[in-house]
Amino acid sequence: MFKKALLSLLLFIPSFAFAYSDYVYVGGENIGIELKAKGVLVVGFYKVNDSYIASDAGLKIGDRIISINNQEINSINDLSDQINTSDGNVIVTFIRDNNTETINFTLPKEDNTYKTGIYVKDSITGIGTLTYVDPNTKLFGALGHEIIDSRTGQILSISGGKIYESNVTDIEPSSNGIPGEKNAQIIKENINGTIFENTNKGVFGNYTDELEGKKLYKVANPDEIKKGKATILTVLEDNIIKEYEIEITKISKNQDTKNISFEIKDEELLAQTNGIVQGMSGSPIIQDDYIIGAVTHVVVDNPHKGYGIFITTMLEEGEN
Repeated sequence: MFKKALLSLLLFIPSFAFAYSDYVYVGGENIGIELKAKGVLVVGFYKVNDSYIASDAGLKIGDRIISINNQEINSINDLSDQINTSDGNVIVTFIRDNNTETINFTLPKEDNTYKTGIYVKDSITGIGTLTYVDPNTKLFGALGHEIIDSRTGQILSISGGKIYESNVTDIEPSSNGIPGEKNAQIIKENINGTIFENTNKGVFGNYTDELEGKKLYKVANPDEIKKGKATILTVLEDNIIKEYEIEITKISKNQDTKNISFEIKDEELLAQTNGIVQGMSGSPIIQDDYIIGAVTHVVVDNPHKGYGIFITTMLEEGEN
């Protein structure tokens, strides 16, 4: 569960040559996550000359503008530049429900500035948990699931992003039917990596921070995972990683992502969170000194229970 915060170089190798390491550095630390959208997201409208000119022209909240007058748009600055250098007659190309659409409309001018009638954003910021870093490639994986655009409910298409150092400030515990959440401070001065992929199996990128003091864990294949005792690594206070006991109750090899069913057993963790909370996504799952997966979802009606994804699934996705 990716929680919205309050407050490189990719080595190209032929796909047949990709092979993740048998041992990886295990994460557990809380991270700030910033994703840059491909295009600019429409998040609201305002009136111009007593009418909603953009929505009347056909735009909707959740549309992702990708070009103005056939010029590519990747940021709010790009949007402003194209609007300001136009004659007020604009061709707007956008993505809606995975379809590309185009509309034309004329922008009125006020105080020598064209008014679009739209509120937009070009990035999403939140927190999650780092899962692993491959020691050979320095590729990292986090979250174990996708980050979605809350307006459309779809996976956010990204042009890139960054991960940052982050300190947990407090916890809002879960209750039946209501997942809790971590609150955290994101320290944008301390960049830990760059992001190149956002998929239903996690957020992936290149790790740029130091790895001193981190422990290598052997990667478990799904056949090596068994029901019974295991632990998760996560942060509940400041930047202190601690290990907490869970019980694996089911292993599902035919599932795409919800491969490991488990229940929180650790009394200290339950006392602070009452189970799984938003921001714990990506917390590594350890069994017999192997990394076997990562926490991904909570069972909303019983936050003591949750799901995890196989670590091999994340590693394979991160190298594609």
